[in-house]
Amino acid sequence: MMATPDTVAAVRRFNRFYTRAIGVLGRAHLGGPYTLAETRVLYEIAHGRDVTSKAVIEATGLDAGYLSRILKRLERDGLLTRARSASDRRNVFLALTDAGRQTFAGLEARQEAQMEGLIAPLSSEARGRLTGALTEAERLLAAPPAPAEVVLRTHRPGDIGWIVQRHGELYWREYGWDERMEAMVARICADFVDNLDPDRERCWIAERGGERLGSIMLVKGEGDVAKLRLLLVEPSARGLGVGRRLVDECLGFARSAGYEGVTLWTQSVLTAARAIYAAVGFELVDSWPNRDFGGYGLTSERWDLRF
Repeated sequence: MMATPDTVAAVRRFNRFYTRAIGVLGRAHLGGPYTLAETRVLYEIAHGRDVTSKAVIEATGLDAGYLSRILKRLERDGLLTRARSASDRRNVFLALTDAGRQTFAGLEARQEAQMEGLIAPLSSEARGRLTGALTEAERLLAAPPAPAEVVLRTHRPGDIGWIVQRHGELYWREYGWDERMEAMVARICADFVDNLDPDRERCWIAERGGERLGSIMLVKGEGDVAKLRLLLVEPSARGLGVGRRLVDECLGFARSAGYEGVTLWTQSVLTAARAIYAAVGFELVDSWPNRDFGGYGLTSERWDLRF
């Protein structure tokens, strides 16, 4: 998902503040003769075991050529030694000399003092908030794990309000439909909750890693025909097949509940949804002008599917 300009600006603003606060822009770091990158390499070697150049690259993201130059300088200054593994001569382990450990201890002490100076004016409550904010920022900006599986589940408390909210927000933002659309969705949802027949009616939520990605409902219609309602897919989930999965789940339930068919009401501008309906066998049977949501030029449509 593309970052918003406000988010980009906020991250860049914090970067400028923090790099100035910790003196990153100077040729030396923490008042010593070494740059921030060189100090970080010392840290990785000091805190690791059987450290190799590959391990330092994985931990820091440094370019291999740049790291090689850093290691040569540290070795030339007497801070670093290299030793080949006795079991695998291809591996070269990095270790600090006594002088290297002494140098690093001084750098680390100055860094601790620098950080303490930054947070010293903060109250205990403010320090707790800062810790939580930094932990959350680290979690959000870390390399994302493999995407969790998209799952479909039935609704639970909180989902109905989310359906109303997201319909109102998304259709206003993407199509300019006013609050009458949101009010209509709220009425549909209220009727669903008040009159729910769990044997013949259901609501599903598409979810990934605890994040809602979409919704759909099946409710009673006329006779043995059900109504498919409120199909929605979040912009971040479009292209993942979420809409088709929700529709397939809905129709599978309709068949098992004994309905003879399903009908739905949509708008001609909702091309992605219409493509799904056509793909699973719905047929367009009627259309008419619609100005219910404050927009002009809308065309409402009814689509039917018989089992």
